[in-house]
Amino acid sequence: MNTAEYLNRLLAKYSSAFDIYQPYVIHGKEYPAYGYFFSHTEKYVLVREANMWSSDSYEHILFIETEEVTDALLKEAYSIVTEYMEPVLVRKGEKVPPSNHMYSYLTIAILSEKAISGKMRKEIRKFRFEKSYQFSIRGFSQAHIVCTSMEDKAVYTNFVGRGSKKVFQKIFQE
Repeated sequence: MNTAEYLNRLLAKYSSAFDIYQPYVIHGKEYPAYGYFFSHTEKYVLVREANMWSSDSYEHILFIETEEVTDALLKEAYSIVTEYMEPVLVRKGEKVPPSNHMYSYLTIAILSEKAISGKMRKEIRKFRFEKSYQFSIRGFSQAHIVCTSMEDKAVYTNFVGRGSKKVFQKIFQE
């Protein structure tokens, strides 16, 4: 299986809960796909006007196809998170996210044709970005990274991205 086939199967799974945009352009560079998920929950007493609390949860996932995972690609992924996803998609250019923002997961999914080297696996595990807003009163943002290898059918994530690993491994088994 190549990255294009894998991506199509992955997008079929994600499309049940995410809005998928193909292709997606960031700062003039085109990426194969982007997914957006939003959830709103609230607690109220008897009528909606007696709202006790409400919260909004988001997940943004950017899919990247590559021949091989390199240092430059991981640096690009980190800059996408810090210079585009967090300020533009989460905060929408403002100082803090909108009220009721609980969390935003910023996921980068890298699909590689070649196997991922031991050095790159260490860098993937070290990949980290977390930001809280107004001492977490306005929630937080957290970066997840998931890297898959078509050559050896392996999936690697950072610590906070480990929850996505099962979905990506399942694509290889189908």
